[in-house]
Amino acid sequence: MNIDLGLLGAHLREHEVSPESAVEVERAGYGTLWLDASPPADLAFAEKLLDATTRLVVGTSVINVWTADAEIVAASYHRIAARHPNRFILGVGVGHREVHAEWASPYDTLASYLRRLALAGVPSERVVLAALGPRMTRLARDRTAGAIPCMVTPEHTRRAREVLGAGKLLLPGHFALAEPDAERARAVARAAPPGQALQVTNYASNLRRLGFTDEDLSGTGSDRVIDALLAYGDPADLARGLTAHLDAGADQVGVYPLGDDPIATLRAVGDAVPARIRPTGSSRTPSRS
Repeated sequence: MNIDLGLLGAHLREHEVSPESAVEVERAGYGTLWLDASPPADLAFAEKLLDATTRLVVGTSVINVWTADAEIVAASYHRIAARHPNRFILGVGVGHREVHAEWASPYDTLASYLRRLALAGVPSERVVLAALGPRMTRLARDRTAGAIPCMVTPEHTRRAREVLGAGKLLLPGHFALAEPDAERARAVARAAPPGQALQVTNYASNLRRLGFTDEDLSGTGSDRVIDALLAYGDPADLARGLTAHLDAGADQVGVYPLGDDPIATLRAVGDAVPARIRPTGSSRTPSRS
């Protein structure tokens, strides 16, 4: 069985998307809608989005191992996969130490969670990991279909591809805003993630590995780090900021839309990207068995 994720994904939280707006995302040329922010284990809302659309793949970005029971998640996966074959994928992650009081042994906890999913019959080729560092990326390579990192740069994508090798999915997320004025774009980014997430340990450690300094990461971020994490500007600038991940080895670039109207931002990005990354049919989009 194959799953067609497309070359362009949309990242939205439950309050930012409805079944009706999911149809708009599909029409705008996105191959996958990633449901962000630790969706509950019953995955009922993801199923509603699939019910409303015809070809769009829906994924979780990501199921949180501390809050979603693996056996309930597995049962939800089987229910959805039976109704919507080849249109659902599980993104799984370990969350952040700043949020979860039970945080301990994140690598071992995630590896154990993957074992529980596998024992419950969830195929590894339908699971991707929110992996940032090399060790988690190797776990994604060895135990799942690939990695879905966020708060990353094209250089991280290049390094992650070297770890994953050629046969695994690499699905980085990148912030985007249809705003030509640099100062206004940076102000929006600093008032939300990415600027508000720079003090999260996992993200900060990863950005330091990529060469950003404590000065870059202080407060809501230097211009240098904001510009590295946000695609903005005119349509050509938006396209360049996103296609850089594909050029670095990504199978798909996921768009985290900023601004007051996330769906409008997604439409603007869908209009801006060149034809070579706009999903127009299975012959132009990657699939994995």
